Amino acid sequence: MPRASLTYFTLLLVTGSLLAEEQPSSRQALFGDLHVHTRLSFDAWGFGVRTTPDDAYRFAKGEAIDHPSGYTIQLDRPLDFYAVTDHAMYLGILDAAANPDHPVSQLEGADAVKEEMTYAERRSNYGQNFAFARENPDTEVQKSAWQRIIEATERHNDPGTLTTFIAYEFTSSIGGNLHRNVIFAGSEVPDQPFSRLDSPNPEDLWSWMDEQRENGIELLAIPHNANKSNGRMFETTTFDGEPLTAEYADFRMRNEPLVEVAQVKGTSETHPFLSPEDEWAGFEITYYRVASWLLSQPSGSYVRDAYKKGLAMEAERGFNPYRFGLVGASDTHNSGFQFEEERYIGKIGQFDGIPANRGSVPITPVSEEAPAAYARNYFGRWSSAGLAAVWAEENTRESIYSAFRRKETFATSGPRIRVRLFAGYDLPDDLESPDLLDAAYAGGVPMGGDLALRAEGVPSILAWAEADPRGALLARLQVVKVWLDGDDQKEAVYDVACSDGLEVDPETNRCPENGAEVNLEDCSITEDLGAATLLTRWEDPGFQANQRAAYYIRALENPTCRWSTWDAIRAGVSPRPDLPRTLRERAWSSPIWFEPSS
Repeated sequence: MPRASLTYFTLLLVTGSLLAEEQPSSRQALFGDLHVHTRLSFDAWGFGVRTTPDDAYRFAKGEAIDHPSGYTIQLDRPLDFYAVTDHAMYLGILDAAANPDHPVSQLEGADAVKEEMTYAERRSNYGQNFAFARENPDTEVQKSAWQRIIEATERHNDPGTLTTFIAYEFTSSIGGNLHRNVIFAGSEVPDQPFSRLDSPNPEDLWSWMDEQRENGIELLAIPHNANKSNGRMFETTTFDGEPLTAEYADFRMRNEPLVEVAQVKGTSETHPFLSPEDEWAGFEITYYRVASWLLSQPSGSYVRDAYKKGLAMEAERGFNPYRFGLVGASDTHNSGFQFEEERYIGKIGQFDGIPANRGSVPITPVSEEAPAAYARNYFGRWSSAGLAAVWAEENTRESIYSAFRRKETFATSGPRIRVRLFAGYDLPDDLESPDLLDAAYAGGVPMGGDLALRAEGVPSILAWAEADPRGALLARLQVVKVWLDGDDQKEAVYDVACSDGLEVDPETNRCPENGAEVNLEDCSITEDLGAATLLTRWEDPGFQANQRAAYYIRALENPTCRWSTWDAIRAGVSPRPDLPRTLRERAWSSPIWFEPSS
C-alpha cells in the first residue's frame, strides 16, 4: 500500500511546473506519442524490428526510418513530444543474444535468436526467442539497455521543437491486460525500472513510484488497453480483492492521472454492450484480450464505465479512484507509426507489415472456384490510432508534464483534431470575442478540472473543436454526460453543434446527417460539406445541482475510408466483408467533474 501521500500542489512544486508567469490562454495544442517500442523490446525484436531509440526520435522529428517489412516510414509532419517505452521486462536481452560479441550470445538457446531471418523463420522462432528471454533475465543487460534509452532520450530532447520523455512500459497481464507506461518528468531517473519481474501487481508499481518521489524523482503511469483487461483495469476491489478505500483512491490518482483511450489495439472509451443508446459506441472495438482469442469482459474495461463507477463510489464512500484524464497513443513496435488510414503500416513489424499478413487482403488468389481466404489473426480489427495531446504554454518537459498533471489533455484516433472544454457559471456569451479564451479560463474550469456547483443557477459548457487541416472536416460535436440519479449510474450523449448550418433536434439531441459520403471505388470524400470549426456554449437540459456528474466532449469527422479498405483498393480486391469499410475519426477531451451542492 502507499508509502507517501503527495498532494497535487506538492507534485507541481516537485517538478517546478507552476508557470505562474504564463497566461492560461496562451496554451497551445501539442501532439505526441507516449507509447513507442524499438529493437530493445523483446517482442519487437522478435517481430524483426531493428531500429533503435535514436531512430525512433529521428522519426518523431520527421525523418524516414526503415520498416522491417522492407520499406521506409515517415510522418507527414513532425510531432511535438515523444517517448520510447520499451518493455522493462527482458529489456535488451534478445538484442544482446543476437550480438556474437556479447556473452549472452553464448548461453544455451541463444542460437535461435538470429539477427537475420526470413519471415517464416521469424514466425517459427518467436516462441523460442521469448522462452530464451524469460529464462535469462540478465539484470546487467537490462541496466545497459535502460541507459541506452536514457542517453538517446536526453540527446534528442530539443525544447521548442521536440520534447522527449524518459519512459518505459510496465507489462503485467494477470487475467487480463494491466499494462502501464511510466513517464518521468525530467532527467532524474532510477538506474533500473520496476518491471513485472519485480511484481505483476500495479499497486506495487505505485509504491515504487512513491519511493522515487521521496528521492526527488517525479513520474506518472498511464494505463493502456483497458479494453483488453477482462474487467480488471477498473475494478471495485484492489488487485488482491480487498475493498477499495480513500487511501487507495489517493494512491492511484497521484500515480495514474491519465489513461490511454485509443491506440492500435482498439479504443477504450465505451462498448456497445455498455452504451447501447450511443450510436458511435462501436468505434474500433477489439473484442479479445492481449495475444489471445479469449473475449475480454466489457464491464471494468472501458473509461466511461469507470467514470460512472467512480461517481458511485464517491457518493457512497466519499472517494473516487477514477478521476483520470485521457490521452491516445500508437503502441507501435516499429519505432514509429504513420497515423493516417491511407498510410497504415501495422504495429508488429513483419507480422502485420503488409496487407496479406494483417488480414485485410486475401492470402491466396481469388476466383469463383476459390473464394477469398484471409490470414487467421485478429490484426484486421486493429486501429490506425492514436495521438496524445495537451494544452501547454510551451513545448518543454516542464510545461507538458504540468499539463499531464492537471489533466488538460485530450486524445485523438490519429488526426490532429483540437478540442477544448470549459465549464462554469461565468463563461462568456460572445463566442466571437478575441478575449474568449481569457474569459473562459477566468469564468470557468478547463478539461481535467472540478467545478463546485451552486445551489442556484445552471452552469454552462463551452465546447470547441477544430478539424485537422490535413484531415476530413468535422460533422458534429458532442457532450457525453455520466451522472448519478439516486443509486442509478446513467449516461447520455448530446450533439451540441452541427456542421453546415444544421441544427440539433431537441427531441433526439442529434444533428441531422450532413450528407457527406465516401466513394468506395477510390476512397474520395465529399469536399464541400463539414466544418473546420465547431464552437458552442451549451447548458444541460437535465442539470440538477444535487447530482454528481462528469462531462467530456467528443468531436466526429465526416466519414472516410478505413485502412483495411485502402489496402483492398490498392490490391484491386473487394474490401474484407467482416471489417468496417469506413469510419469517423474522432477526438475525446478529458472530463470536467461537477461537485454537487450541499
